[in-house]
Amino acid sequence: QVQLLESGGGSVQAGGSLSLSCAASGDTSSVYYMGWFRQAPGKKREGVARIYISGPLRIPYYADFVKGRFTITLDNAKNTLYLQMDSLQSEDTAMYYCAATGDRTLLNSLAPNDYKYWGQGTQVTVSS
Repeated sequence: QVQLLESGGGSVQAGGSLSLSCAASGDTSSVYYMGWFRQAPGKKREGVARIYISGPLRIPYYADFVKGRFTITLDNAKNTLYLQMDSLQSEDTAMYYCAATGDRTLLNSLAPNDYKYWGQGTQVTVSS
C-alpha cells in the first residue's frame, strides 16, 4: 500500500503561481509513475501531469492545457512529488489530487483509472 498526502493549495489571482506537494509513504518502491490530476465542480477528473519515478530518468508528461505553465518534479530523497503552477487561469480552479501506480506499462497515460493510489486532494482557486 502507498499513502499520499497533498498540501499547498490555496487561492491566488489570475496570472499568479502556486506550488503543490505530495508526500508519499508506505511501499513506495513499488511505484513506477506518479501524477497530478484535478477535478472541477460538475466535471470529470482529468490528468494534469505525470512523471516516471523508477530509475534515474525523471521523464515528465503534461496535458496540453498546462504545457509551458506547470512543472512536475520529484524529490526522491524526500519521497515528495511537486507541481509548480505558473500563469494560473480561472479555468485551473479545481481540487487537485496526487496519484501513483505500480503499472510500468502506462507510458504517457493520464487516465485516472490507470492509477491505483490517491491522496485526499487540495483545493486550488484562481480568481480573475
